[in-house]
Amino acid sequence: MHLQWQKECEVEDMKRVGNKITIIDTTCRDGMHAMAHQFKVDDVARIARGLEKAGVNYMEVSHGDGLGGHSINYGFGAATDEEWLMAARKELKKTKLAVLFLPGVGTMDDLRMARNCGVDMCRVTVHCTEADITKQHVKLVKDLGMQAFGVLMMVHMVTPEKLLEQAKIFQDYGVGAVYMMDSAGHLLPDGVRARVSYLAEKLDIPVGFHAHANLDLHIANTIAAIEAGATYTDGTHKGLGAGAGNTPIEVLTAVLKMYGYETDIDLHSIEDAAEDVLTPIIGNNIPHIDKVALTIGYAGVYGSFALHAKRAAARYNVDARDIMLECGRRKVVGGQEDIIIEVAVELAKKKAKAVD
Repeated sequence: MHLQWQKECEVEDMKRVGNKITIIDTTCRDGMHAMAHQFKVDDVARIARGLEKAGVNYMEVSHGDGLGGHSINYGFGAATDEEWLMAARKELKKTKLAVLFLPGVGTMDDLRMARNCGVDMCRVTVHCTEADITKQHVKLVKDLGMQAFGVLMMVHMVTPEKLLEQAKIFQDYGVGAVYMMDSAGHLLPDGVRARVSYLAEKLDIPVGFHAHANLDLHIANTIAAIEAGATYTDGTHKGLGAGAGNTPIEVLTAVLKMYGYETDIDLHSIEDAAEDVLTPIIGNNIPHIDKVALTIGYAGVYGSFALHAKRAAARYNVDARDIMLECGRRKVVGGQEDIIIEVAVELAKKKAKAVD
């Protein structure tokens, strides 16, 4: 029995060898959330040098909420998208430079600026039911000579069938890959497998998966996605990202190698980049699963709501977890950050009434 099991494992390992996984590092985009978008230009340049040395496929750079995210709603950055992009571009040769773009946050001029900065790829990103608003944006990205990927966020909120419908819209628009983002860190591995396997089987283009750590399932979910057919995935140094953070790219690299998957990343170099480059920059901002981040994962709320909820909770003297639970009940999504304040005010009124 043991020998049979061993043979089956060896066969499975042989199947994995030769499977290429492409990794996008989002330290200087999703990681911006954990830093309140305060990476300095020199910080981005140093991180870029580490990624280039390690052989990472793509480096994604922008405000945490994508191009054009600098605002009173989402927070102002320590530099502009253009300044960050130019700093990264100077350091990258083999590693491709990427950006995230949310229609309604960024503009067509932001896409043109990105191309002028030498950006190679743009991920056009929307809520998991809104792919049909991206046609003009995908077209411009391609017309400008950049790769276009489509991204569906908050994928736990709909069925695999609905995701396929939306992914096919992106496919028809001509994107090179479709990404699913577990933006709340809410999915369990079975939910990841169901979604990724369904899309990987039905689409003619590659599938990618982006995990969050709110339920501490980021590595497990990423591996589940890859085993289900995803050939693209994301990671950040030290897991820096919204909520409880993302998949740590240095850990993911080691795990993928143990499973027999191929990446272009040198393990020691990416370990050095995470430990020696990023750690001094971020200080104590290494993400962890605090009570708010855990509630985000449990309630299925957009990961970048964490800082907004904590600030609203402090302002109105209510529990940030109650804010997140109510936002989850209302199925609030990215772009509706104003509802966090509305919920906080309502909770404060209820609290005051209960005291009276």
